Parts: sequence; C-alpha cells; structure tokens
Amino acid sequence: MTPIETAKSIITSYDGPALRIMEVCGTHTHAIFRLGIRSLLPENITLISGPGCPVCVTPVTYIDEALCLAEHGVTLCTFGDLLRVPGTHGSLAIARSDGANIQIVYTALDAVTYAAAHPEEAVTFLSVGFETTTPAACLAIQQAEAQHLKNFTLLTANKTMDAAYLAMAASCDAYLYPGHVCTITGAQVPRALTQKGISGAIAGFTAAELLTAIAAIVKKSQTGKPFLVNAYPRVVTESGSPAARALLATYLEPVDAEWRGIGILKGSGLALRDAYTAYDARRTHHIPPQKGQPNPACRCGDILRGACTPPDCPLYHKTCTPDRPVGACMVSREGTCSAWYQYSRI
Repeated sequence: MTPIETAKSIITSYDGPALRIMEVCGTHTHAIFRLGIRSLLPENITLISGPGCPVCVTPVTYIDEALCLAEHGVTLCTFGDLLRVPGTHGSLAIARSDGANIQIVYTALDAVTYAAAHPEEAVTFLSVGFETTTPAACLAIQQAEAQHLKNFTLLTANKTMDAAYLAMAASCDAYLYPGHVCTITGAQVPRALTQKGISGAIAGFTAAELLTAIAAIVKKSQTGKPFLVNAYPRVVTESGSPAARALLATYLEPVDAEWRGIGILKGSGLALRDAYTAYDARRTHHIPPQKGQPNPACRCGDILRGACTPPDCPLYHKTCTPDRPVGACMVSREGTCSAWYQYSRI
C-alpha cells in the first residue's frame, strides 16, 4: 500500500476508545472539510475545531480600539479578514463606508510603505497574528526605524500558542499542531508539552500530510503515553527559526492577553518593549480603555473552545452568514463557522 493508503487504513479501522483530536489551526479546519477527511473517520474519532484563527480569538475590545483610532483620523492599514469583524458598535467596514481611511494591505511592510508615501497621515498597522506572521510586524518596526518615520505605529494583538495549548488540553486527547506556527517555534515547543501529559502531531496541509498526522495520533494514542510526532518534517525542524524568534525577542515582550471565548491567558500576548514606545499606537494616540461587548447571542467563544459546533449557535445559518456575519468565526477565511457553512452542506 502507498503511505496515504496505509494512513487511511489505520484511521478507518480504529476500534479503540473514543478519541478527540483538536485541530488548532483554521487552515487545517478548512482543509479537512475540503478534502473530505471527516467522512473517513469512524464514530469513535472526533475532530474538534479549536482556537487556531488569530482573527477569531481577537476580542471585541481590540476592534473597538481600532475604531477609536479611525474616529480620530488615524489611517488604519489592515488585512482584509479583520475588516468585517464586529466591534461593540459597528465594524471597520462600516467605518470605512462612513469615510474612515482604512487601507487593505497584504503584509505589515505594505503599511510602512504607505506611511512613507503619506507623511502627513498618522498610520497604524493592525497587527493581529500568531508566531507565523508576527515577525513581519517586527520587520515593519525595523524598517520604520531605518526610514526615520514618525507617523507609523502598531496596534498589537499578537499572541503565542503555548498558553492556548495548555488552556485547551482538557478539551481533547491530542492536538493536530499547526505546521506554520511550528515552522517558527520548532517541534521543541509541542515536544516540551509531552512532559505535561499533552500529546499531538505536527501536521502539514495536504491530504497525505493530514492523514499521516491523524494516523500517527491514532497509533500513538494506544500506547497510553504522551507523545509528539512531527508529521511535517519537510518544513518543521526541531529548533524552528531561531532568527525569527530573535526578532520577536528584540521588539516584543510577553504580556497577559485576552482570547475570545477563553479569557485572559497569562503571558500569551506580545506587546512592544518600552524601547519602542514611539511605535505603540495605544501610547502614541492615548487610546482610552475600551469595554468591548460581544453579541450575547453569538456562540463564537464556545465554538473556539470546542464546547460546541457552529450548528449549535442560534444565529448560525440564520442571521449569521458569510454575507452578513455576526461573529468573528463566520468572518474569517480561517473561521470554524465559515468552514462549516462552506463545506458541511455539500
């Protein structure tokens, strides 16, 4: 048999105790749906979608901070996914339609380029992401420094995954670890979690890579011992990217951070160090404290914790659709509700 046939055989023939596997990467969630992998699983294997979408776990308070900046004439540069995420009173999309200057960019460096070309504008990049995209935000500060820009800042909502793995451990028996995050952190981070009884496999994004990772979890789980399998060795090394981590350490420091649906996770956020206060939008623009109020009917937070699935939410597929999203999980291209809406009806 080919490796992919072997993996499928291991998965489909599993007859052991119930096994809960949490994919903490939104890209994994969409790939698993798109590739039809859920249809291969026996009843005793359950895939749970966890908090692996940076836009989804960003709290309402952050959107309110961004809207506050927009209301005071600051030009915002943002990735497109963030545009329609609801704040307490509206969204960035609504603010833009009302005249706010909100630019869609593809990297943080695009925001620096915009700031350099528009020195008369105060420009803030909305920096949302995990370890994969955060180094680019650091490079943006580095480039702004080199160009002596005085009109560029970051509004940070950057997070690291370690605390989330620990916080969600009781919700599953093993993790499908995100391949792109582990490219930066290395396999050493999830490997260290085995000392705390947490198991999982690092997965890539093709059908073969995902099936191999799930099959590895199925086989290893039967040993009864914590384990880590790197099923994405062509990209993920043991040490990851020391250069990217050094860049993070230079510009950012750990802080406590709020995760939508999960709460405050100690040391899980990344904020600019005091040496780079001039690039901190919160300090530079004196953003007042915000008290974000999510829609109480939306169960996005429960979905991110793996406590329910999108159809359990009273808004899903009714008042909340990709065209008119109520919650962040429906807005983001990596969101769980978006994946269920797009694929589970097929």
